[in-house]
Amino acid sequence: MKYVTLPGGERVPALGMGTWNIGDARSTRAEEIATLRLGLDLGVRLMDTAEMYGEGLAESLIGEALAGRRDDAFLVSKVYPHNASRKGAVAACERSLRRLGTDRIDLYLLHWRGDTPFEETMEAFLALRQAGKIRHFGVSNLDLADMEELAEVPGGDQVAVNQLLYNLGRRGMEFDLLPWLRERNVPVMAYSPIEQARLLRNASLQRFAHAHGMTPAQAALAWLLRTDDVIAIPKTSHRDRLRENLGALDVTLTPAQLAELDQLFPPPHKAHPLAML
Repeated sequence: MKYVTLPGGERVPALGMGTWNIGDARSTRAEEIATLRLGLDLGVRLMDTAEMYGEGLAESLIGEALAGRRDDAFLVSKVYPHNASRKGAVAACERSLRRLGTDRIDLYLLHWRGDTPFEETMEAFLALRQAGKIRHFGVSNLDLADMEELAEVPGGDQVAVNQLLYNLGRRGMEFDLLPWLRERNVPVMAYSPIEQARLLRNASLQRFAHAHGMTPAQAALAWLLRTDDVIAIPKTSHRDRLRENLGALDVTLTPAQLAELDQLFPPPHKAHPLAML
């Protein structure tokens, strides 16, 4: 497993497991739990979820999967913006803890910016960390202007990650946001790294992957994992797909291959609005 170092010095897996839409159907529950447990066995210890996912169903499923194995996982969850007030975030975190069946969340994120002032959210996050309910905190879906504003708020300079929509087809934030984060050693957690499987059907990526002896998913993930400050969290509900994703760790893209991908999926040449799903 490759690792990414958080600003506080802790190393976390660079390849994790997303859980959007996991836990929604009882018919797929057994395979979903088996996939999460296999991930732990194979070193994919980082699990990302949110109170929004199935209105708690994903957190409950993770709690079941982690029964007796909580210390094997690095748990990430997110709070709704409308719950991110001083009292609201604390109450939301307590609900997430109960569903997850744990006494702590390793990384707690503001899911996206809402109407609650950053000061209130950071105050809640700092209190939760002080109480031992969370170990690190961060944000998701915050653009450059948001990050600059947040950095001026007490605690805002302590965010551990910014979780963003980032993949070969969504490179807009490389123009300004990514350099800003890198100057401050804040890693990116890339959600939808294969664009909810749409990248797998991209003919150009299919041809590239076939020519170089990898699958489209492995090519897309290897491209994200090529740097030391990006964590990719592909969602999968199947053990065979999880094993395929893990194969990306064995792929080292050459400069010529990276140049070819830049031709197929060009980097931005101007600022773009932040992409979100």
